[in-house]
Amino acid sequence: MLNLIVPVYNEAENFPRLVREVERHVPPPFTLHAVYDSEADTTLPVARGLMAARPWLRLARNRGTGVVGALRTGFEVAGTGPALVVMADLSDDLSVVPRLLDLYREGFRVVCPSRYCPGGRQVGGPRLKKALSRLAGASLHLLAGFPTRDATNNFRLYDAALVNALGIESRGGFEVALELTAKAFRRGVRIAEVPTTWRDRTAGESRFRLRNWLPRYAYWYGYALLAGLGRRAGLGPGRKLAEGRPC
Repeated sequence: MLNLIVPVYNEAENFPRLVREVERHVPPPFTLHAVYDSEADTTLPVARGLMAARPWLRLARNRGTGVVGALRTGFEVAGTGPALVVMADLSDDLSVVPRLLDLYREGFRVVCPSRYCPGGRQVGGPRLKKALSRLAGASLHLLAGFPTRDATNNFRLYDAALVNALGIESRGGFEVALELTAKAFRRGVRIAEVPTTWRDRTAGESRFRLRNWLPRYAYWYGYALLAGLGRRAGLGPGRKLAEGRPC
């Protein structure tokens, strides 16, 4: 069964629309885990109202703090099987979910919706953030053979057991996607990417803080780069090839 992991933070306006998009695009059976930090979160009364008619909708209290804690909690709750990280701000195109699941069934254990491969798009968002994200993905793909051109998109399907085995070391926030994909790449896990369209949020408050998190992105960028260069040189654990499937 697919588990959707959705970190929420005062998403009262967005959450009902997200639920409608999930019902429209995600094939059952699935469970959606909305992971929250505080009982004061404005998402909670809205979510509890929706849960009455939706047994697949569940709330999970963050066992840690912030985005990293929410994602770690979500993967622990999911346990095994396919787990899809989805943002509550409607930035992610859920119409690609059936394709992600098809690739998972083919044996790919990380499937990356990509804004930067052929057919992908990014609509809105700060220019500097977009430029740095695109540069990171393109350079890792070219220099290290990283199997996705979108290294930083958190809308991503993972095998939950794999993530729980890899562990999440990030301390900042949204660099988790780069960390987990880099670790899987180093292990030789099968990774695929599919084109997607990403749209910047139109309601609610973003918790993304580029200045604070950029050094943490840089650390995992270096990790992925060294893994790829080591693989190409036939040195260390990186010599095991990660099978990728391009867009």
